[in-house]
Amino acid sequence: MTITPPALSVFEALESEVRSYCRGWPAVFDRAQGSYMYDEDGHTYLDFFAGAGALNYGHNNPVLKRALLDYIERDGVTHGLDMGTTAKRAFLETFQNTVLRPRDLPYKVMFPGPTGTNAVEAALKLARKVKGREAIVSFTNAFHGMSLGALAVTGNAFKRAGAGIPLVHGTPMPFDNYLDGRVPDFLWFERLLEDQGSGLNQPAAVIVETVQGEGGINVARTEWLRGLADLCKRRDMLLIVDDIQMGCGRTGPFFSFEEAGITPDIVTLSKSIGGYGLPMSLALFRPELDIWEPGEHNGTFRGNNPAFVTAAAALDTYWADGQMEKQTLARGEQVEQALREICEEHVRLGAEYRGRGLVWGLTFRGSGGRSPEGHSTDHTRASAVCARAFELGLLVETSGPQSEVVKLLPPLTVSPEELDEGLRTLARAVRETA
Repeated sequence: MTITPPALSVFEALESEVRSYCRGWPAVFDRAQGSYMYDEDGHTYLDFFAGAGALNYGHNNPVLKRALLDYIERDGVTHGLDMGTTAKRAFLETFQNTVLRPRDLPYKVMFPGPTGTNAVEAALKLARKVKGREAIVSFTNAFHGMSLGALAVTGNAFKRAGAGIPLVHGTPMPFDNYLDGRVPDFLWFERLLEDQGSGLNQPAAVIVETVQGEGGINVARTEWLRGLADLCKRRDMLLIVDDIQMGCGRTGPFFSFEEAGITPDIVTLSKSIGGYGLPMSLALFRPELDIWEPGEHNGTFRGNNPAFVTAAAALDTYWADGQMEKQTLARGEQVEQALREICEEHVRLGAEYRGRGLVWGLTFRGSGGRSPEGHSTDHTRASAVCARAFELGLLVETSGPQSEVVKLLPPLTVSPEELDEGLRTLARAVRETA
């Protein structure tokens, strides 16, 4: 289809230059339903972005919308700080019965504020308070948020530079396969911990993503995650899993760490936990870590009651019978097969893919940048593929430190037919930019 970029508008005249997604998708969107978005000129777009993972159940999911409208129409509490409300009680009971108890997870639940970076800040603060230490270990190509504490454990140089001040008390270690399998897992990390002359202060915690979304769809092996959990236990460090983008079923199970059979000390959730795209985040932690004083960490919008309503409805609808995990894994096999065919067609471009569940990345070996494993990558091609996909009616974004990865993040509710449509469009976009 032909897209005519909007003329100079209020967005360009008034909105800050910091805006980003709208630059890659020059359209003015008007409505959305399920896996599709529609602009004001009547163009249709298949959405393989899903609100950066905040819309696992699609746009304006009818079940969640009905629950939200009913709540608003009866004048349910909208803003409640951390007061007890019927909406919060219903969410907590549903979360406990649908998510925590079936997985034998004993976590306490904290509402730290509406965004993922709020949850990360709370997790880091709690870990330091519990252990009485300042240092936190993170991993290469990690992304944990844009506030100062979260930036200190984020790897991306461009995002870190925006802080404008030194980002301290965070130490990066190599993520799984960062050294291309040439060095045993955690050899460097453990040696630094053992050596009193290494300069590494004893960390309070380690924070990790099981799949690095913004970092380039870097998937940690289950054995690597188990090794990390064991290292944390042996060395008296808390293990924090950032499940903000990969939780709520994105990799198949509700939590992305379930496949590895580990139980983190602290877990952060946001994005799709609210179900409908409403702001909400959680910090989950073992009961013995709950040493907060009342009000020691708070925020005006930590009690988003409409999000409690849609979150509970999402859990009841999609997580009570175990079918969502099976469906996501089946859809993931469909994506993997299509990406394999794309890569076989474009061997000369060095096309490669990686992912789990319904998060996948497509990258190209070239001369534009470097992959997390140190390989040369072509970041301009990934951007060109995403741009052409938009022209063809598919929304996909790039990720990775050089924007070298085409990132696929469709709603978990996407149908096989919609998935096939999007994958065929992606294949065409790659072909036409080759």
